[in-house]
Amino acid sequence: RMTYHPLTEGMNRQQKRAITAGDGPVLVLAGPGSGKTAVLTRRIAWLIREYRVPHHRIMAVTFTNKAAGEMRSRVEALLGEHLRGLQVSTFHSACARFLRQDAELLGYGGNWVIYDTDDQLALMKRVLKVLDLDADRANTRAMINVISGAKCELIQPDAFPVRTHIDEVVRRVYIAYQNALKTANAMDFDDLLMNMVLVLKRSPVRRAYYQGRFHQVLVDEFQDTNTVQYTLVKLLGAPQNNVFVVGDEDQSIYAFRGADYRNLQRFRSQYPASQQVLLEQNYRSTTHILNFARAVIDHNPNRTAKALHSDLGAGARVRLEEVYDNELQAEYVLEHIHKLRQQKGLEYKDIAVMYRSNWLSRAIEQKLVGANIPYVIIGGVGFYKRREVKDMLAYLRLVYNPGDSSSFGRVINTPARGIGDKSVVGFRAWAEAEDMAQGEALERLRTFAPAALTTAARNRIRAFANLWAGWREQAARNELVKLFDRIYAETGYEDHLRKISESDEQFDERKENVVEIWRMLGRAEELGQTLDDFLVEQSLYSDVDELEDGEDRVTLITLHSAKGLEFPAVFIVNVDESVLPHYRSLDEPGGLEEERRLFYVGITRAERFLLLNYTLHYGPSRFLFDLPRPLLDAKPTILNMLGSVDSMEAQTQWNSAPRPLSRLERDLRSNSVSSANSELRKKILPFPGFAKPAAAQSAFKVNMAVTHPQFGAGKIIGVEGGGIVSVLFDEHGLKKILADADGFKALDD
Repeated sequence: RMTYHPLTEGMNRQQKRAITAGDGPVLVLAGPGSGKTAVLTRRIAWLIREYRVPHHRIMAVTFTNKAAGEMRSRVEALLGEHLRGLQVSTFHSACARFLRQDAELLGYGGNWVIYDTDDQLALMKRVLKVLDLDADRANTRAMINVISGAKCELIQPDAFPVRTHIDEVVRRVYIAYQNALKTANAMDFDDLLMNMVLVLKRSPVRRAYYQGRFHQVLVDEFQDTNTVQYTLVKLLGAPQNNVFVVGDEDQSIYAFRGADYRNLQRFRSQYPASQQVLLEQNYRSTTHILNFARAVIDHNPNRTAKALHSDLGAGARVRLEEVYDNELQAEYVLEHIHKLRQQKGLEYKDIAVMYRSNWLSRAIEQKLVGANIPYVIIGGVGFYKRREVKDMLAYLRLVYNPGDSSSFGRVINTPARGIGDKSVVGFRAWAEAEDMAQGEALERLRTFAPAALTTAARNRIRAFANLWAGWREQAARNELVKLFDRIYAETGYEDHLRKISESDEQFDERKENVVEIWRMLGRAEELGQTLDDFLVEQSLYSDVDELEDGEDRVTLITLHSAKGLEFPAVFIVNVDESVLPHYRSLDEPGGLEEERRLFYVGITRAERFLLLNYTLHYGPSRFLFDLPRPLLDAKPTILNMLGSVDSMEAQTQWNSAPRPLSRLERDLRSNSVSSANSELRKKILPFPGFAKPAAAQSAFKVNMAVTHPQFGAGKIIGVEGGGIVSVLFDEHGLKKILADADGFKALDD
């Protein structure tokens, strides 16, 4: 039995084991809400006070500067002294500091600089132009992502694997990009880590120096490390191997940043004699919530099972509700926010609404504004402040009000039409000189050639005016959805979205925001609203005053941004198939397991109340099937449909594919295009600039009328890479279809 010690006061048995562990490698598997930060900070304090390790011989690493600052402050508070020289920082900060002494070993000058994201983009654009390659923003960003992925895997330019023409192009660009950085005496953020590894591997003298300098190495959030970070820890910790890592493979949700939860398994293999401590006591959530979380995550393979338990009582069961669509879901959320305040005594700040993707916030934002409920969006931008939403609403406003100069200025060259500020100034000056309103001038320009405008400016603005006139005719018939379809297709807005997006995921997010406006117009049309009615309603929602920090307000947040937070009450909305899990995850190795971990992270943010919704539009997520019936507060019809079982013991253990895929999901899954089945290709984004379109896809064009054996007639509104087309079906809405799917064809004129 351990005697009293102030550094372990209030800690449970497993926490004390971790804090007081002896020398050698230690792996702490910390479940959510298990007090891992307290363990890590007290471990550092214990090393200093009880094991007499000089504080400047300790290196602690975490992932954000904020977390590092808090960790240092807590250690100093525990010891009651300022610890100058205690190394608590991020990986990047530590490596930047080390390389100030050692970069010359790699051929850098003494005053080398760090290139930020904007610097990288500018440099990559120049490199692509020199190599006579497409240097638009999408390809520039995509190439940077590919090279970043390679650096995170410690792949040097000359060693970049070449299996296809695309790989050869990437290799050429990688070599040229690194040479350009070296010429500028600069490193990007990934270079900081990779170059430090190179120093440690190539210089026995410097390796011995750093290994002698740090007697203890501690790492937080170890499940979020990538290959280069794992290698750094291994090299710095040798040869004593006094390495103390804290992590949880069940909370690894950043694979898109290169994080690899398997580093926890590699740690065990690297150090077979390591001490392993499980932190399973949860201090955040009630038992029902923890059991539900366990029932969800237990379906994931290749993990360490953790029996999370709590002394906070059973609590309320997890509420699961089926709703028809996002509008009714938002009403449900609003209703239960009122109930939580009136019946449970919660404040707005005690409540969070979580979702997989940012576009899902729109309906909830509208309901909260309408009910005068204050809210804040964490880790994202409000729906009506998003660039693409502003663009599409500006188009609609210009159709309704030809004199709207603000909307005209926003859309006249969005997407780019070669109409610069000079042309716009000339057009407005001509209209003013002729005493014409803006709309009148647009109409006049269709048939008249003013000498005040250059031929190029006149022709380009005239082309826009002709499109605008057609949209006006559509609006006059109050065909709101068709109006929106025409604007989206005729402006080439989807291509514009692809160009301004830095990844496929960001493109999806932006497009879903646009589709959300399309859905809103469809509902307005069903209600018999005019374009005027619709725009007035939207203006009420888009002009919401910002709240001051610290005010009592509901939190809206994506699941990715919610990690590390906790709330008495949590709503997770749209627990829908193809939303959570996201349809793209079906094409990615380990993608489905990552999505399940993301759901688990959301669940374990809840302290007392957890409320889930799925919509009939997509149907329930596969993550909701075969869960223990006693954990759920849901209608019997829902429980029966989901196949809920009577107990935890009877729960079926799924593999990674628990139910048959839908036709759409099969189509999307079959579209997986990869140049090589390597570990690198699993982690880096594809480079779209050199992708060859599928043969079937080339036969389909935007605005083409098509038919599908399951969904019927529709119209193509977008053509994507890899043989996928986006179709607005007359009766089934927006679907992504594989171009060579059986029975999918163009309709005869």
